[in-house]
Amino acid sequence: MSQATAITHVDNDQVRVTEWRFEAGAATGAHRHDYDYVVVPLGAGLLKAIAAAGETLAELAPGKAYFRKAGVEHDVLNAGNEPFAFVEIELKDRPG
Repeated sequence: MSQATAITHVDNDQVRVTEWRFEAGAATGAHRHDYDYVVVPLGAGLLKAIAAAGETLAELAPGKAYFRKAGVEHDVLNAGNEPFAFVEIELKDRPG
């Protein structure tokens, strides 16, 4: 299985913005989200999330964003036959 490619565009005290690119079959590797986050797909694709509770499949549509709370633990992979990409926006704790 190949590794998804991550490009960090912004990383400051408030947010981290990362572009993730997945070839067919590529995965992020198991990880935990320490912050609430928003994912914005850049194109269509079939995303598989593998977590302790099981596996889920989600159809990605360009621009159709979704939000998740901190604490999610999973591996994410491209379950389709074509590459796809999305932008992940992590909402870091704000001071005060």
